[in-house]
Amino acid sequence: MTKEEVLRSTSTPLTSTPIPPTKHRFNQRDHMYIMYKTDRTALERVVPEPLELLDEPLVRFEMMRMPDTTGYGDYTECGLAIPVTYQGVKGEYLHMMYLNNFEATASGREAHGYPKKPGYPRYFLDDNTLVGTLDYGRSEKIRVATATMTYKYYPLTQEEAMAQMTEPLYMLKIVPDYDDKPRICELNRVQNTAENIEIIEAWTGDARLQMFDHVNCPMNDLPVREIVSCSQIIVNITLSKPTVVYDYLAEAKQS
Repeated sequence: MTKEEVLRSTSTPLTSTPIPPTKHRFNQRDHMYIMYKTDRTALERVVPEPLELLDEPLVRFEMMRMPDTTGYGDYTECGLAIPVTYQGVKGEYLHMMYLNNFEATASGREAHGYPKKPGYPRYFLDDNTLVGTLDYGRSEKIRVATATMTYKYYPLTQEEAMAQMTEPLYMLKIVPDYDDKPRICELNRVQNTAENIEIIEAWTGDARLQMFDHVNCPMNDLPVREIVSCSQIIVNITLSKPTVVYDYLAEAKQS
């Protein structure tokens, strides 16, 4: 294998990379979002500068069912996102994400900086209830979260659904060097665009969310105090690529 071929590879193993060389198209991607209030002091401990919190201490719990994804196939994801602002623009900071697909986990972390870890999320329809669960652990799977939502009670408008799907997202990309200090430490932003999104269905209704303490899956460090809103949005979407909006290492060199 030539040096030029090595440079064209996206990851290792070189002959079986977990990062597919393709745009990621998600067909029939099904989201359940539950927005809730939590403790402001808890948010202050986990949201990194230069992001700023909103006046209201909100968190978005999300379940995503992805049955048909180019390069990755079929998988499910569960996570938390925190509404923030950056330079006056409202968006959401991706705090933690748990997936049952290694390729999607590795690719999201290595290539883009999504805060992904292995987990055991499930998202399904049980009679007349949308159900999302997250278990963590291998030999003994421990329940971390259970979310339920009414099924197709009230329609969301296309405008409301598109606004939720196109809000800017922020995440940290940290890559350590061999001395354990960061080689890369950046705040990235990704914003999916309306031309790459087809809203298939969008609904709202009522929801409940229960989370449990786990030291290695600390969702409940942002405890549920009050449910604010919920939505189910099903889309076809091609994800946009992130851009760097803040370089922590460059800023540290200047200070």
